Amino acid sequence: MSTLKKFMNYYKPYKNMFFADMFCALTLSFIDLLFPLIVRYLLNDIYILNNKKLIFTYVIYIGMAMFLMYIVRYFCQYYITSWGHIMGARMEADMRSDIFNHLQKLSFSYYDNTNTGKLMSRIITDLFDISELAHHGPEDVFISLLKIIGAFIILFSINIKITLSLLFITLTMIYFSYFYNKKMKHVFKKNREKIANVNAQIQDSLSGIRIVKSFSNENIESTKFQKGNEQFLNTKETGYFIMGKFFSGNNFFQGILYLSVVLLGGIFISLGELRVSDLVVYILYINIFLNPIDKLVNFTEQFQKGITGFERFLEIMNTKPDIEDKKEAVEIKNVKGDIQFENVSFGYDNRKTILKNINIKIPKGKNIALVGPSGGGKTTFCSLIPRFYEIDEGTIKVDGLNIKDVKLKSLRNAIGIVQQEVYMFSGTIKENIAYGKPNCSFEEIIDAAKKANAHEFIMNLDNKYDTFVGERGIKLSGGQKQRISIARVFLKNPPILILDEATSALDNENEYYIQKSLNELAKNRTTIVIAHRLSTIKNADEILVLTEKGIEESGSHNELLSKNGIYAYLYNMQFQQE
Repeated sequence: MSTLKKFMNYYKPYKNMFFADMFCALTLSFIDLLFPLIVRYLLNDIYILNNKKLIFTYVIYIGMAMFLMYIVRYFCQYYITSWGHIMGARMEADMRSDIFNHLQKLSFSYYDNTNTGKLMSRIITDLFDISELAHHGPEDVFISLLKIIGAFIILFSINIKITLSLLFITLTMIYFSYFYNKKMKHVFKKNREKIANVNAQIQDSLSGIRIVKSFSNENIESTKFQKGNEQFLNTKETGYFIMGKFFSGNNFFQGILYLSVVLLGGIFISLGELRVSDLVVYILYINIFLNPIDKLVNFTEQFQKGITGFERFLEIMNTKPDIEDKKEAVEIKNVKGDIQFENVSFGYDNRKTILKNINIKIPKGKNIALVGPSGGGKTTFCSLIPRFYEIDEGTIKVDGLNIKDVKLKSLRNAIGIVQQEVYMFSGTIKENIAYGKPNCSFEEIIDAAKKANAHEFIMNLDNKYDTFVGERGIKLSGGQKQRISIARVFLKNPPILILDEATSALDNENEYYIQKSLNELAKNRTTIVIAHRLSTIKNADEILVLTEKGIEESGSHNELLSKNGIYAYLYNMQFQQE
């Protein structure tokens, strides 16, 4: 009931459309129920008249009335089919917006443990079935119940004994449907899970298609896909076996309905308790309420698909973001760039602690470099400042404010990040650079590109700034993508910079020019640089050597060399390799 209540909430913005749809359904049902009564009236009261002229007059008037009713029925059917579907599509769009916006609120931790392909399945496939349920569900149930109840009321007025037998068979059909309905719900939920796994496998294989081909592992991927595909097929086959019993059983009961009417009608006609015209009406009414029974039977399948899809939708919607603004959170304005870690500890999903008891103060405008072996927590350290992850212990402050007391958007607006793994959005180069400042002018985009040493190569492309970069920027080289990502940060112009191997994909010449640009951008700004190429951080104000034990060394380049410790070892080893 809680699930249904949440589902019904999506009807609220379209309640006028919903009630109009139900009114049209009511009108349509009333007209359909009226037709057998008109036939009965013609057979019992009109065609037995001896006056042909009077019969002709009555038939003309009744025909005109029925013609008008079917015109009304046409417009009602048109509204139900068109606007009813539009209402369902709009509800689907609302749900898709809600789930997408909710996914934007979830932290990195959620995505670390969730497959993108499965999320895509929930956003697209599941919501389509919900849309069909939203439109056809209430309408089919309403029309079906009206026709069934209305038909039985009319039939009871004709012959109680025959109608009771029909009612018994109909109730048996309803119980039969309920029994198999429970079985189908379980199967359809499994189907959802299996197709989500298939989607996840497809997304994973296609995203890494270049790795697959480079290792000639197409057969391995095909085997992995086939396994998931067969599991999905098996659950679908199980579902179809149940559906086979379900539909064939209901068709059997429909045949019994006709058989009962023919046998009992013949008996009562022979006893003089039923007229032949009434038997015709019974057969007409069976046709009228058999279609609603079919719809109710089909509705059970549709309901199970839709409601299991909605339950999976709610699973995501009920996932609470582990990082969100406090009610009393404040905007951080005019950020200077003072950063302080006080006894900070952090581990992913309460597993092994990556950072433990980190204490460091980074004054505004300072250029700090993080070095150390892989796995020491350098990227994690930087990810905690914009609060991508929630720390386990301690406090992180920016300009003296605990970042937990600051609104996330204002905090992240003050921080510019160039990540080691560059992501390009599908679109043009211009659009990708402008992502750093969506409302910027074209001149600002060009200026940012020049500062990032990207303008020259962009102008050499066929469509220049309107060049389409392809999925994940596949049409650009690693260095070109890196420069565009740096241009984004130039455009954003934040007071705090985090450069995670920002020049790792560049050749020596480009690295030289971009390093100069980054040095210019870093003036009077707090800059944290993660670097494996130690030659790029010689001029940093302070270098922190971060290992599994924490900050083991700190100082300038020359100071650390003179200590002859971890930094000196790493630097000398790299220098010898170069």
